[in-house]
Amino acid sequence: MKKISSLLFTLFTLFTGYTYSQQTLPTDLNKLYEITDKQFVDLRHKPAPVIGVSASRGSHGGSIVSGTYIESILKAGGIPLIIPVMTDGVVLRDIIKQIDGLVMVGGDDVNPSYYNEKAIPEINEIDSIRDVYDLVLLKLVTDRNIPVLGICRGEQLMNVAFGGTLYQDIPLQVKNSSIKHKQTEPREIGTHDIQIERDSKLASILGVAEYKVNSYHHQAVRKVAPGFRVVAKSPDGIIEAIEAYPNRSILGVQWHPESHAAAGDTTMLKLFKFIVSEAETFRKAKELHNRILSVDTHCDTPLEFKKAGFDIGNRESNQVNIPKMEEGMLDAIFFAAYTGQGPRDAASTQKAVDKIDGLIKGIHSQVEKNKDICGIAYTADDLIHLKQEGKKTIFIGIENGYGIGKDIANIARFKKMGVNYITLCHTKDNDICDTSSANTHEWNGLSPYGKKVIAEMNRLGIMIDVSHAAEKTFWDVIDLSSQPVIASHSSVQALCYHDRNLTDKQMQAIAKNGGVVQICLVDLFINKDRAKASITDAIGHIDHAVRVAGIDHVGIASDFDGGGGLIGCNGSNDMINITIKLIERGYSDEDIAKLWGGNFLRVMTEVQKAAQE
Repeated sequence: MKKISSLLFTLFTLFTGYTYSQQTLPTDLNKLYEITDKQFVDLRHKPAPVIGVSASRGSHGGSIVSGTYIESILKAGGIPLIIPVMTDGVVLRDIIKQIDGLVMVGGDDVNPSYYNEKAIPEINEIDSIRDVYDLVLLKLVTDRNIPVLGICRGEQLMNVAFGGTLYQDIPLQVKNSSIKHKQTEPREIGTHDIQIERDSKLASILGVAEYKVNSYHHQAVRKVAPGFRVVAKSPDGIIEAIEAYPNRSILGVQWHPESHAAAGDTTMLKLFKFIVSEAETFRKAKELHNRILSVDTHCDTPLEFKKAGFDIGNRESNQVNIPKMEEGMLDAIFFAAYTGQGPRDAASTQKAVDKIDGLIKGIHSQVEKNKDICGIAYTADDLIHLKQEGKKTIFIGIENGYGIGKDIANIARFKKMGVNYITLCHTKDNDICDTSSANTHEWNGLSPYGKKVIAEMNRLGIMIDVSHAAEKTFWDVIDLSSQPVIASHSSVQALCYHDRNLTDKQMQAIAKNGGVVQICLVDLFINKDRAKASITDAIGHIDHAVRVAGIDHVGIASDFDGGGGLIGCNGSNDMINITIKLIERGYSDEDIAKLWGGNFLRVMTEVQKAAQE
């Protein structure tokens, strides 16, 4: 019998669960197929997360990955999928849709032009095709928030991709280095220590503050990329590990843990168990989004339409567009036709009405030219049908009742154009009510006209939105509305005082009314220190609202393209991170489905049904 490779032997043992010696592996075809039928065809087997593995290029242009990477991922419980080296970004995009995590492997030097330097003579071989492949791959993966572990070149490339720089040659550029960073000892042997930051994710993964690792590199991270922190160094000061901070699952190490892990090092195996665990959570979030209806109930993207050439079908630099919704697995979003508060004379008010009319027509126009990938929805059933067709959904709302003017008949006209909610006011009092912001107590709540507006919205089946409303306005609406009301984009005052946020009593009143509070992702509504406002803080607001109002009365709104955005959630492509955090907090699939759209769609359907009746 020909000698079987160590990797093949390991794979067979892992797959079958049996312990074999290389001499007892089956060589009889019938026996091999018998084992295959008994061990490999298990319909009850729970699929493991798929871990993509980047590749190097061989001398004949093939894609090569060391078996130690594959073996380490298998030992950690993942399914390795080698991603061939290519420069076809469309194919890469389709491949990465199938993976749940990514390991970026070691290899050649990164072209210094990517960090605005010229190559020095001491630089090693550069593979321009692989550079393009790796950089495109990493961008496509991180745009989707897929967890990443970068190893050696993988760590260096990660740092470059996010705006950092490298030492092109350690012996030349680090004068006091006393460590031989290109060891001659076998790869499974550790040759120098690293010190790990005790408060880092890396320390929590490995469970140690120092460790002896191998070393096979002549380049290293120099200037750390924005959004990353150094979490390990060697005694000579060389950066040995970096991680995204906070709220992103991206970790890079300079050494080769796969060589340690494949040789039986259980501490280094923890790195691969970490990426597999993170990938498992990401996989659960993806599967959940495939089953549920996810709705972001407020954004100001129509304000972007005035930019020359803007197209929601392109991946523009703004926070919301169809490609970013697809990356974040967001099914639907409410585009707000917004107008600021202006003078309230007849002519000025009519200009506001015309502006709203133009914005709504602009929404329809944007959707029409992208009708193969998105559509306008008027009802929850429309959303269901669009999702079944593989399209994204755009709902329409009006932000600031100033835009309906002084003619109440405009409400019915806008309803026919697809409007499903109207935010009664914005940051100044208007003809309908008092605002929460520059409140002059002009009406002490709703105006006489405002009371007629409430009745008309109830009659027509348009949701009443109390975000931005003064507290007295809020209570007037609760008393007068015969239908559930919404706060389309508000957060929790108990956690972060702001006049735009809701008190616990207000949230309880909305729950009693049958309505819903949509937690808003605006930094100054989420954390008193705006610079630190993160997705973790937003989840805290959701937790509090759920405790106060109940799981049936809370939802999610971004306010993207209008001030929204937090650390860890700064565009529609990041919305899946909310699901990941909710899973980590222990929310059930049913509860997450309610938060992501079930509650809001229930209210919308109830309001519409009452109008029909």
